[in-house]
Amino acid sequence: MKVVYIAGPFRGASAWEIQQNVMAAMALALEVWRRGAVAICPHANTMFFQGAAEDDVWLKGDYELLKRSDAVLMTADWQRSSGAAVERQQALTAGCPVLYSLADLDAWLTQ
Repeated sequence: MKVVYIAGPFRGASAWEIQQNVMAAMALALEVWRRGAVAICPHANTMFFQGAAEDDVWLKGDYELLKRSDAVLMTADWQRSSGAAVERQQALTAGCPVLYSLADLDAWLTQ
């Protein structure tokens, strides 16, 4: 099975905004699973860990997961996230496919 990393905003001005970002990423991850691939959704992995360690711990972990993925799928609002922009650039630098929609995902999965 191919492994797809979900990249998009996590942080928000309130717990509500963070939860909305997590739910949007999880909804996209579910669509990846429904298409027969494995979704790595770092949003869901650490959603309750704010303040438990330095942000750098989570970011380094996310980048490690990204390196082990076959593709990166960006959320529709990824451009408002500096972290997602870095993840996108890391994927592009590593030659990892970056996908921007479920249609892109479908095309990539059928290659």
